[in-house]
Amino acid sequence: MSELAESDGETSAVLRLDGVGKEYRLYDSPRDRLSALITGHSKHRSHWALRDVGLELHRGQCMGVVGDNGAGKSSLLKLIAGTLQPTTGRLTRHGRVTAILELGAGFHPDFSGRQNLYFGGSLIGISHEEMTKLERDILDFSELGDAIDRPVKTYSSGMTVRLAFALVTAVEPDLLIIDEALAVGDQNFQKKCVQRIDAFRRNGCTILFCSHSLYHVRHLCNVALWLDGGRVKALGDTESVLSSYEVHVRSQDTSSPPEQVIAVEQEGNTLEVPAGKLPAARAPVTAKLVCVEVANLGEGTPRLLESTDLVVTVKAQLGTGEQPNFIIMLEQSRGVGITSIATHAEGIAPHHLGDGVWQTTLTFPELPLHSGDYVVSAYLLDAHGLVVYEEWMRCVEFKLVAPSLTPGIVRLPHRWS
Repeated sequence: MSELAESDGETSAVLRLDGVGKEYRLYDSPRDRLSALITGHSKHRSHWALRDVGLELHRGQCMGVVGDNGAGKSSLLKLIAGTLQPTTGRLTRHGRVTAILELGAGFHPDFSGRQNLYFGGSLIGISHEEMTKLERDILDFSELGDAIDRPVKTYSSGMTVRLAFALVTAVEPDLLIIDEALAVGDQNFQKKCVQRIDAFRRNGCTILFCSHSLYHVRHLCNVALWLDGGRVKALGDTESVLSSYEVHVRSQDTSSPPEQVIAVEQEGNTLEVPAGKLPAARAPVTAKLVCVEVANLGEGTPRLLESTDLVVTVKAQLGTGEQPNFIIMLEQSRGVGITSIATHAEGIAPHHLGDGVWQTTLTFPELPLHSGDYVVSAYLLDAHGLVVYEEWMRCVEFKLVAPSLTPGIVRLPHRWS
């Protein structure tokens, strides 16, 4: 038997799950389902999306939820949000709960954006009087302007997301549930969303954050949950859980190295396209990588590094007036990560070359790697190092020849005694 309860506040936990499971009954045909209802003799197959999940979150904690597709992440969040009921176990919540699951799913297409504010607000517990006070702030955040009085069916997906996110985060909850909400919208709006979520976290809001962006999980979350086949694979501090999960992901990656991909904003949507194949009608962006160069590369495929130093220069164009941050990542060509260096993590300010162009150069002196093929990736981030504006994955490949009598990847500093 399952049990769902609202906490009376006697416990400090905002959320507690004890042995929670979710079963879906699968029937081969509608006739079998009808027969089960009439006769009481079920002819179903059971699919357990979740089994025996237990966790506890306190005020101010932010938990990242990771796992492969089909691991049960969305089912877990829907159970906690209350849109699904558990089959087994006990789930206890305390305080106001806001869920960002399917943005805009509750909007009526024939209502205007303004009408949907009041309609959608009533569904999440915001009264008409309270919405009247919040309306101005919601409209300012969404930046929809005069479009707020047009029917929602005329909105682009990006406009719908703006309105939906502004609505569901208009009032800071005790528990905020987020399922991949940061994967939509344009650059500036993604930044505003991350900043609002981060402000909630700093104010003591408890957050469940489900995302395939391990970068955001690392920066927003102090604990992490790894679901595998509906069961808890790992639960604990973020770095320990993500390190184990990344090993699992690499073990599954048997495909060939992916082509360099650039994230492009077009008509309110994020598109991933191979470098050099950008859409002709590419929408303007306010922040973008311009070039990534590795010095002293010779001929060949991949090109030979003709120096003992690895020198990587990255340039970006920003129209926002802010100082950006960069991350440079070095990997083996087969996808094994070696290191990543971030300007904001080391207190380094990129150089402003004028006209919104920024540059940074990273040097690895006497590159301590064994012979092999390596790739460089670059990331462009906002001034706080939290929002990823653009990423160029595996954009430069090079070969290193460093004769060694022993196998390995890196030559670590060492001492014999």
